[in-house]
This record gives sequence, structure tokens and C-alpha cells, in this order.
Amino acid sequence: MLEGKEVLIVEDDPVFSRIISSFLRKEGCVVREAENGLDGLKALREGIPDLLLSDLSMPVMTGLEFVEEVSMEYPMLPVIVISGTGGMSDVAQALRFGVKDFLIKPIEDIMVVKSAILSVLEDADGGVNSDADFSQQWFKVSQNGDQPLTEELKWHLEDLLDNPGSARDLLMGLMPDQDSQQGDWRLSYHSLQSADTNPVVLDYTWMMDGQMAFYMVDSASAGENGTATTLMIRAFFNEYLRSQDADEKGFVHLVHQIEHAIKRSTYASPIRAMFGILNAAESQLDVLSAGLNAVVDGSGKALIVKNENLLGIDASTTRFQTIDLSGGSVRVSLSEIGLTSFSLDIQRLSA
Repeated sequence: MLEGKEVLIVEDDPVFSRIISSFLRKEGCVVREAENGLDGLKALREGIPDLLLSDLSMPVMTGLEFVEEVSMEYPMLPVIVISGTGGMSDVAQALRFGVKDFLIKPIEDIMVVKSAILSVLEDADGGVNSDADFSQQWFKVSQNGDQPLTEELKWHLEDLLDNPGSARDLLMGLMPDQDSQQGDWRLSYHSLQSADTNPVVLDYTWMMDGQMAFYMVDSASAGENGTATTLMIRAFFNEYLRSQDADEKGFVHLVHQIEHAIKRSTYASPIRAMFGILNAAESQLDVLSAGLNAVVDGSGKALIVKNENLLGIDASTTRFQTIDLSGGSVRVSLSEIGLTSFSLDIQRLSA
């Protein structure tokens, strides 16, 4: 299990550090400790461990600064960060730096730490893509029949249920850059969202073959399960992009997979979502609505993209709608989402 694994703990709280290090040593780990980020970097230069466990709130060098430095110097090193419930925006930023998992203080059950470490080390030993993080456990569970949730994933989901404010901060923090460019194409989005409800969440990926894939999710539409369901979609989307080329047929299969997982999970609910694929070579955008309706305006021609079937309720039976981008730009504006205003712009920069 953990016998012989080397773990570096970077933590300025001596009591917490002692508790964690003592437990890991009893589990057979070789443990090294550092009190801050600068000492942590020195320790890494002396030897790279199997796993790094780091607090996000430290003096001398902030945990985020430390994690960012580690992500650049040691990109293959698995990292788990520790934070308080009020630091979810920092946790989200750390996840964007490639952190594999996070723990929230106070940790009432020390076995959660063991479960998180085992899960991260298992992925590392299995050669899981370096972009994979804790949410990918959703995908692994769904691919193994009736396998129950891991204790660590269950703990995450229940903690997010108990702390809706922290859950919202996590979702907002995982949002990508608002402006991005690949070749002759530019993507940007504009968001005005209520602070009282879960947000509309966007994620997108530029691909090598001149395509861009994205999804949008109205996380509030799934009620208390909105955060967990959105993280599930994120996990499936990331896994799909790693495993195959994005095209219309594959995306329909992706939607079908997500729906199957939602129906089987007690932590997920039907949700409003939308998926899209930009084909730069063909100058077209294919969009599939799963209950998230939008006005798509390209070259002065507005198209209503609408579907009453939410993701989780037969949305996979819906067909993609194709939008011509020969005019060079398109805006996807969401409608019927209460106090939220959200739009996505895709533009060709040169003729």
C-alpha cells in the first residue's frame, strides 16, 4: 500500500504536520518535512519524493506560489494541497496548476488523507495523464460497473454539499481564461453572475487539428447536486478529449455516457448543459443543447438553439445544429437563466 513511499510535507503548523507525518510513518512511508515553500523547494532539490503534501496558507512564500513553482520545475510530481473551507478559490487555482487533489481543514478522519494519497499514487503508477485530478474519480467509478464511490471522493462530495459557498468558489475558480487564441481564431466569454447561486460554468480546449471543443453548464439547475454534477461533466469531458478526436458522433456518445452516470449516481442530478465543436477548417460550429437554450448569432443571422431534455433525461437523442461561420464570427448568448448573463464569442481574426 504505502510501504516505502516517500512523502514530503510542506506545512507551517507543527501540530498538524506532526499528526500527518506520524500517521504516514506508521503506514510505512518515508516522510520529510518543511515549514515553508522555500524550505520545500530546497527539499525537492535534495530529492524528489513520490508525493508532495502542501498547505496553501504559509508564510515566507504562499502555498500558491510554491505550488506554481513546483508545477513548472517538477511537472510530473503528484501534489495534494491542504486548505481551509474559506480558501476554495485558491484550491481551484492550485488545481489549474496541475494539483491532483485537495484536503480541507479541519480533517476529522485521518483515513481521508490515506485514501487521497492512495488514489493519487495509484493514478501516478498507472500513468494517468498529468492533467487528471480528483474529479477524474467520477470517470473511473462509472467505468467499473457498480463499483461504489471511493471514501475520498464521497468525502469530497459531501463536504461540497455541506458548504455551498465553498462549492461555488471552487466552480468559479475552475473557469478558464476569459480570452484565448489559437491560430486565426479567438475565443472570449463574458459573464455577469449572481453571487447567491451556483454559476454557469464553461470549459473549452483547443486541439491540434484545428478544432475547439467546449461545454457550458448551468450548475444551479441541478439544485444541491449542481457542483457534483458539474464536476462529473468536467471529468468526462477531459477524459474524452484525452482518448479520442472530438467530432459530432463522439460528442453524442459522450453525452450518452454522462447521462448514464447521472442516472446511476445519488450525488448527481439532471442539469442544463450545452456542448459545441468548432471546426476551423470548415468554418462551422456544431452545437448540441441539453436543456440549456441559447441564441446563436452569426453574420447577422440569429438561430435559436433549444432542447427541453436536460442532460440526464434523454439529451443524447438530440442532434447537433450546425452554424455557418463563413462570416467570421458568432456569439452564443444563453437565455432563460435568471439573473445570470453569459455569452461566448468565437471570431476569426483574419480573412
